[in-house]
Amino acid sequence: MTAVPSADEVGRFWNDGLIARRGRPDGGSRPGAEPERPVPVAARPLVPAGPRVTTSPAGQALRPRLDALRELVGLSRARLDRRTLAEAGRVLEEAAARHRHSLDLTVVALAGSTGSGKSSLFNALARAQLSEAGVRRPTTATPFSCAWTDRADGLLDRLGIPARARRQPVRPYDPALSGLVLLDLPDHDSAAVGHREQVDRLLGLVDAVIWVVDPEKYADAVLHERYLRPLAGYAEVTFVVLNQVDRLSTDAADQVLDDLRRLLDEDGLALGEHGEPGAAVLALSALTGEGVGELREALGAFTSRRSAAELRLTADVDGVSARLRRAYVADGRPGLTERARQEFEDRLAEAVGAQAAGLSAERAWRRDAERACGTAFKRVRGWHDRLFLGARARHHTADDTEPVGYAAPQRRTASRPLVERAVRALAYEASAGLPGPWAQAVREAAARGAEGLAEALDEVAAVAAETAATCAGGTARAVRPRWWAAIAAGQGVLLAMQLLGAAWLVGMFTGDFGGPWWLPAELLAGGSLGGPVLAWCGRIAARGPARGYGLETEHRLRGAAAGCGRARVLEPVAAELLRYREVRAQFVIAAGEA
Repeated sequence: MTAVPSADEVGRFWNDGLIARRGRPDGGSRPGAEPERPVPVAARPLVPAGPRVTTSPAGQALRPRLDALRELVGLSRARLDRRTLAEAGRVLEEAAARHRHSLDLTVVALAGSTGSGKSSLFNALARAQLSEAGVRRPTTATPFSCAWTDRADGLLDRLGIPARARRQPVRPYDPALSGLVLLDLPDHDSAAVGHREQVDRLLGLVDAVIWVVDPEKYADAVLHERYLRPLAGYAEVTFVVLNQVDRLSTDAADQVLDDLRRLLDEDGLALGEHGEPGAAVLALSALTGEGVGELREALGAFTSRRSAAELRLTADVDGVSARLRRAYVADGRPGLTERARQEFEDRLAEAVGAQAAGLSAERAWRRDAERACGTAFKRVRGWHDRLFLGARARHHTADDTEPVGYAAPQRRTASRPLVERAVRALAYEASAGLPGPWAQAVREAAARGAEGLAEALDEVAAVAAETAATCAGGTARAVRPRWWAAIAAGQGVLLAMQLLGAAWLVGMFTGDFGGPWWLPAELLAGGSLGGPVLAWCGRIAARGPARGYGLETEHRLRGAAAGCGRARVLEPVAAELLRYREVRAQFVIAAGEA
């Protein structure tokens, strides 16, 4: 016999604050914080502390599914509406309530239409006149119970069976039915007010159902459309009994039974034939006792397995998982692919003009190289430009399009349309195939990240412009390549040759110098031709380093823009996708697909 924990023990075990502790790194309560509110039942562990450890395969498979469903509901409250999660919360409530009572007991209800013979079958199984049976309709107005155990009071209180309607079978108890709690329900098609409500309420609480049909109403549309078809997933805890076969011939009874099986198959109710799990279909006569012993034997075997409650709860979880599938299962493989990430970063780089900035830096480096390696006369002209035209360049505003001399590059602003297009494309790519609520959450995360992204990219571009301006202003001259100085020294030597040749020729013309005329002419010609040739060689040699410097500038700006995009958009979107993957994993466990 399993000890049932007290209500205080159950409350202490349930109020574990699992969902609340997720947001705190210490995993516990904060000093000085207000006491935690009671955790909703849907967010509580389903099995109280100290119950019997389930040894049946159904119970061992059920517990992780219930825990996963509870976790799933807790993680989904911010994404799904209450109506979507209401049924899952009801299943968790009922599972928690059922686990507060012994799982060794099996509650089986006799349900059927008016005149089907439920009460007669109830009395035949109990082997005593416990429930009123007769021709007056409806005969059963209050559900009656018959318990083959002394521990059923808690369960009957939960079911709402009044004390005056609780019966006991003839003692000594039939050991084959030990642990069985049998209910005789009112007619589901009764004309009396409240009978159908009682039936519907109790069908949601019992562990198994015996549907009693008769040869006249076994094909009743109300029975099949309202009950058997919606409850097709509960085949393993369902019995369908064709009563009153004493009114039929053997051939007619076989035909009716075959037709009943056909209708059940059309309802989607799996039949437990040839050892397969499913509903048991039997034919009997409560009046004559024909087939009652077979039903009693089947009930005894069913009760002795001590797994009816867990099978019923498993069917509940199966049903709610099937109805929640659309809210958790994606059509394809959702997530951010590497291609989508790269395209997003490329669009941001385009928005801040990373390529243009790289080309501008490349041109500036080549311009520096040309000035450093140019002829002496070109360097003198450059000094003149920096000296007299640099002041004019400093008075230019950011709206000027023609930089003068060696002015600093203009400040760039990120293109708003390109930034918006990049965010929209990323959100579409990340949410493609996701279920509606999670796709909406991804799009909202991307939209929140897009707020202020363009301004952040403006700051990135401004920092890049200031860096380029610093380099352009001469701070970077200390890191000039050494071959610039070598070429500049060569240009100085060539200039000296020009000056020496020119002075020599002038001296020869005035008679101050003598010697062959071709020697100063060669010095002058060599210096004059060597300067442009050496400058041309410098320009050729500068192409590779200039391209590398431009690429480095482009990559630096691209990386800074990508960092802004990752921090503001990619990471929030990835967090939503991670949350979805977490709830998707919990759904897989809850649905029994793990």
